[in-house]
Amino acid sequence: MANAPAQIPTSFGHELRACLRCRLVKTYDQFRESGCENCPFLQMDEDQERVVECTTPNFNGVISVMDPTRSWAARWLRIGKFVPGVYTLAVSETLPDDMQAICIDKNVQYIPPKR
Repeated sequence: MANAPAQIPTSFGHELRACLRCRLVKTYDQFRESGCENCPFLQMDEDQERVVECTTPNFNGVISVMDPTRSWAARWLRIGKFVPGVYTLAVSETLPDDMQAICIDKNVQYIPPKR
């Protein structure tokens, strides 16, 4: 993935959403405008419905990662290869089946949340 950092959320209210694949946290408007920096193949910036399908407002905790390659916490959370940014510790929802198929087609790993 690229080294350019992800957008930092402009608000920490109810507008926050987390990407269901990589757990990046941004506002709904930020996902709609620029998509997910780790998951450009999901094309959230091209389709507002994709933002709703591929993100969730239901998540637990946040962590800010400045240098994912050197952070033990980022490695522990399996986000060590993602761009610097704000991430959630856990999501409980899964990526829809058609979006999981896109991950498979693009040969991109998707790890569903533990039940």
